[in-house]
Amino acid sequence: MSEAVVDTSTLCLFDVDGTLTAARQRVTPEMAAFLDKLKTLVRVGVVGGSDLCKIQEQLGDDIIQKVDYVFAENGLVAYKNGKLLSIQSIQAHMGEELLQEFINFCLNYMAKIKLPKKRGTFIEFRNGMLNVSPIGRSCTQEERKEFYELDKKEKIREKFVSVLKEEFKGKGLSFSIGGQISFDVFPDGWDKRYCLGIVEKDNYSTIHFFGDKTKPGGNDYEIFCDPRTTGHEVSSPEETQQLCQQLFFS
Repeated sequence: MSEAVVDTSTLCLFDVDGTLTAARQRVTPEMAAFLDKLKTLVRVGVVGGSDLCKIQEQLGDDIIQKVDYVFAENGLVAYKNGKLLSIQSIQAHMGEELLQEFINFCLNYMAKIKLPKKRGTFIEFRNGMLNVSPIGRSCTQEERKEFYELDKKEKIREKFVSVLKEEFKGKGLSFSIGGQISFDVFPDGWDKRYCLGIVEKDNYSTIHFFGDKTKPGGNDYEIFCDPRTTGHEVSSPEETQQLCQQLFFS
C-alpha cells in the first residue's frame, strides 16, 4: 500500500480548550494519536488564548515538535516547525499608563464582587493580552466548576466586560470570554485572527478552523467567521475527532 501524501495546501487549525481537550485538562492518548494521524494528510496547527506553558501542560511539552504550528496567546507567540517565529508585546503596544489604569480599574471592580470563593491570580499578564479572572486562576477544578455554574446564571463575566467596554471605550481594546473562569483583554485585532496573518504567507488554499466558543463574545468567534477560514463549531474533543474523521478520512 502506498503512503498517503500530505496535502500541503490544506491547514487545520484547532482551538485547545473544549476542542482538543476538556477545559484545562490534558489531551487524551486517543486525541494525541489522532492528531499524529491527521498530520500525515494535512498541515496541522493549534491556536490557544493561553500562554505556551499552559498549552504544553495540556497538549504535551513536545507539541511544538509534533504539529506544524503552535500559536500561543492567539498567535502573538508563534512557533512554526518547532522554532519560534515571532513574538508581540502588549505593554509596548498599550503603554504603561493605559495598562495601569486598566489593571487598577479591574482590581477595584473585583474587590466589590461577592463570590462563594476567591483565590489568587486575578489578573494574569501575558505577552499579548491580560487574562482577568474574578475567582482567581489558582482555584481548584471543583471551585472552577462551581464558579462556572454560577457565572452561567448570574453572568458575572458578561457584566464585568460590559462595564469595561463602557469605561475604556475608544481605547482600542477588545474583550473575549473563553473557558470557564476568565476573559481576555487585548488590543483590537489581536484575537485569534492574528494567527491568520502569519499563515497567510504560506499560501494555503483551505484553512479549516475548529473551535467551541464560536458565538459572538466567545474567543473563537472572529476566526470562525473570518472569510479566510472554513469554520467548524464543535462541543467536545470527541466531536472534533468525529468531524475530522468525516472530512479527511472517509
